[in-house]
Amino acid sequence: MSWFVYMIEASDGSLYTGITTDVARRFAEHRDGKLGARYFNGRQPKKVVYVEPAEDRSMASKREAAIKQLGRQQKLALISEGSKDGC
Repeated sequence: MSWFVYMIEASDGSLYTGITTDVARRFAEHRDGKLGARYFNGRQPKKVVYVEPAEDRSMASKREAAIKQLGRQQKLALISEGSKDGC
């Protein structure tokens, strides 16, 4: 099973980072609200801005934690470099 680390831009301009096996499904869950992260209570997910493949769930979780430690400018630089899967 393939895992991905992703970032979503929210309606307030903030960036949410998460992991999933299906980025499109997870974005829809965030957008629809029932299974989405509490982070999106009071803000709406606008678009997926970054996707990075990971070998397994463990590697995805470690990369997610590393990205969450980055400052906003570092996250924007990562996004501008482009998604590692070509998105």
